[in-house]
Amino acid sequence: MSAKQNGVHALKLITTITNKYPTFRDEPLKTPYRWLEGRRHDDGAEGLWRIHDTLYDLTDFVERHPGGRDWIQWTKGTDITELFETHHITTRAEGLLPKFKVREAKQPRNVRLSFKDNGFYRTLKRRVRDKLPELDKSPIKTSNLIIDSLLGAAFMFSFLAIKFNSYLLAVACALCVNWTVISAHNYFHQKDNWRMRLFNLAFFSYREWRISHAMSHHHYANSILDLEISYFEPFLCWLPNPETKGVVKRFGAWIYGPLVYSMLCLAEFAKRLVESIQTGKSSFFADDMIAFALPTFMYLVDSSSVLNVLKLWFFIVLVASFAFALIGLNAAHHHPEIFHSGDEIPDEIDFGVYQIATVIDRSDIKGSHFAVLTHFGDHCLHHMFPTLDHGILPQLYPIFHETCNEFETVYRECNWLRHIISQHQQLARVESRTYDPRAKFT
Repeated sequence: MSAKQNGVHALKLITTITNKYPTFRDEPLKTPYRWLEGRRHDDGAEGLWRIHDTLYDLTDFVERHPGGRDWIQWTKGTDITELFETHHITTRAEGLLPKFKVREAKQPRNVRLSFKDNGFYRTLKRRVRDKLPELDKSPIKTSNLIIDSLLGAAFMFSFLAIKFNSYLLAVACALCVNWTVISAHNYFHQKDNWRMRLFNLAFFSYREWRISHAMSHHHYANSILDLEISYFEPFLCWLPNPETKGVVKRFGAWIYGPLVYSMLCLAEFAKRLVESIQTGKSSFFADDMIAFALPTFMYLVDSSSVLNVLKLWFFIVLVASFAFALIGLNAAHHHPEIFHSGDEIPDEIDFGVYQIATVIDRSDIKGSHFAVLTHFGDHCLHHMFPTLDHGILPQLYPIFHETCNEFETVYRECNWLRHIISQHQQLARVESRTYDPRAKFT
């Protein structure tokens, strides 16, 4: 651990969410696999899989895991408590655990989020479990139709853009690419399926995002364990740290932020390329070639100019990247009244209450299946139950609101414009706040 991590900068960021400052967090090149390696140093899993205070050996279950082998294979040597709780709503997986038990862990959990049986999250999960058989599953087919149609539209507009050499049609293509990628996020949370691979359409990697998003961000949003916070540093700094957040970082991001948005997709590709060179091990897989599907198609339908295809495709990627970041970074998490590491929060906070503390949902897209799927909607419920299709989440609001009222926890919403304004206010914020679950949203 560096001197900086041991010094005042680290202390300013440590909260009751973690006992230790994350190993490798301040390395210049932050990658999902390095994040997992840091968890192996910090989690006290002793080379096994830790769930709460018990160690399990899931080696023989890797190939039999219904959700896919990657979830188990990648997490060996880490604490998977949050991952296990949120990805298994029924009790079936819990019933299988005893056969894999090795022993109790030797040290307390590093992450200080609680899952008490009578707490908010487990109470809500029991109610959701009881509600599942009654849910209307037909919206799942609508989700499938939406993403399939968006994929078809992306190819159609790419064809028209190259045929008419139109940058306006290229913008339409880019929007469809962006919406397809965001919709694919719905699927990489679920068991392995072909639609999750559409996330790779614009140089992203569903594999890496299963770690950085599903394992890191979803459970530890806005904390020092959240890769989607540390990835953007030092360019976009949302954590309120006056020791490291000078005037340029606070207000310069308002100006250069759009450039960061536009380069996000290409930066993801560059990061994996650098990682491959540094480690001598490729970070690329065969399905990463999906990123070249559109330009290949454009060349096949109009091979008169390779340069023109490349120019239009590059433009499509930049616009899609900008749209993805504009939607994603202003979706739910960055508002001055939302908890960020550096703020005060109740000790040993319930996992579900923590999710509410780090989210303000978008009110302007509620009720629209298309808008929710393509704009990271119903964000709070999605964080708590990520394996459920976005289409069926609205049916859970009655029991969610009931649980919030019972535990005196305020669920918050605002429109997108307020999110965009507030996200920039959060970039400038350096003072610490105290989160009170019962406080009214202002």
